[in-house]
Amino acid sequence: MTIREARKPIFRRRTPDAVGGMMGVGLLAGAANVIMQLSRPGVGHGVVESRVESGRIDRHPIKRARTTFTYLAVSANGTPEQQAAYRRAVNGAHAQVYSTEESPVSYNAFDPDLQMWVGACMYKGVVDIYKIFVGEIDDQRAEQLFCEGIALGTMLQVPREMWPADQAAFDRYWEESMAQVHIDDKVRDFLWPIAAGRVRGAKLPAAVQRRLDDFNLLITGGFLPQRFRDEMRLDWDDDRQARFDRLMKRIRFVNDLLPTVIRQFPFNWLLKDLDWRIRTGRPLV
Repeated sequence: MTIREARKPIFRRRTPDAVGGMMGVGLLAGAANVIMQLSRPGVGHGVVESRVESGRIDRHPIKRARTTFTYLAVSANGTPEQQAAYRRAVNGAHAQVYSTEESPVSYNAFDPDLQMWVGACMYKGVVDIYKIFVGEIDDQRAEQLFCEGIALGTMLQVPREMWPADQAAFDRYWEESMAQVHIDDKVRDFLWPIAAGRVRGAKLPAAVQRRLDDFNLLITGGFLPQRFRDEMRLDWDDDRQARFDRLMKRIRFVNDLLPTVIRQFPFNWLLKDLDWRIRTGRPLV
């Protein structure tokens, strides 16, 4: 099955197991997925030291979220024209991301190995979200998810032959990649406000901030595999896992009751926004 064949018009379905139905709730895993991506030193320091001011997640979180989620929407459901336009825009931004003599690690945003890792993290996140908000994955849906996962990497510089051949090969790649996961103090300090969902410049009473931190860290920690929790030094135990499971069960129940257009937001809107930006000549990223 080809990638295009695997891409069924999932946005039009209203069945409970439709992939489109979990897209909105997938935003909950955004912070965790950023942490996973930046856990490779080359990616982490590339983002922390980025000279692309407009794309820094710590300074422009809403804009960065828009570009990241647009990438996901375009990779999975975009037309060839949308994908080509977004590829050019992202490549333009990546051209400015490379290490200097002062950088503690060497990196380049065009490194296919690092892009493979970023794409793999996105795909891993999609699969985990599906299991939480939809359920176990049957063979047909697994094949569709895997094909769409390929697009997350190959839309940029990852050659098709570099992406694992099947899910078993991907699982081996993922386990082997754990040896390269490391979050140092500089990257951890950068990621902690993201994990806690803090808004840059917001001043809240200490008691309110602690409650928000606890709630957001519960969600972020729940979507992270234990290896990444350890790297972030996030406390986790059976009680936190039980709280997370109960919260996700409630959110899943509410999400299943929502109309399709709401459950798919903002991904359905982002594709329309992309068309508008292309048509009016506005920046895509």
